[in-house]
Amino acid sequence: MGTTEPDTAADADVVKRLEEEGEIAADYLEEFLDIADLDGDIDIDVDHGRAAVEIVAEDGSDAAALRRLVGAEGEVLDALQELTRLAVQTKTGERSRLMLDIAGFRAQRRTELVAIARTAIDQVKADGEAVTLSAMNPFERKVVHDAVAEAGLVSDSVGVEPDRRVVVKPA
Repeated sequence: MGTTEPDTAADADVVKRLEEEGEIAADYLEEFLDIADLDGDIDIDVDHGRAAVEIVAEDGSDAAALRRLVGAEGEVLDALQELTRLAVQTKTGERSRLMLDIAGFRAQRRTELVAIARTAIDQVKADGEAVTLSAMNPFERKVVHDAVAEAGLVSDSVGVEPDRRVVVKPA
């Protein structure tokens, strides 16, 4: 995860608030891990203007146990992220955009999504025609939108959950 360095005092306040969100989330997740009788270390960061928290396997612990918290295609991870966001909101009174990763699942998925986005970008640049990708959750769509924007193209999300898709278009 990449920590964002503050440029101004206002940025420093935002980073401080996001770090506090991360601390609240870490406390909540530590309690959750204790109840579930799972071992894991919690890393806190600020990444792309969001609090970012990751549960990683402790040295010598069973990483497979943590992967159960990810679930098939990340459904359990998504649910745990929402519960963690609610815990943060309860403490702060403000909506949280915190991102949670467990055992590197989101990091690995981000790499896969960037590759999918690059394939679509290449196709749009070659054909000049829009490409519609398969249905994705909000995290996945955000990764693709960012990759498309970085490549100088445009993208939109179409459809309704859970069948919401990204359409990559020429600029």
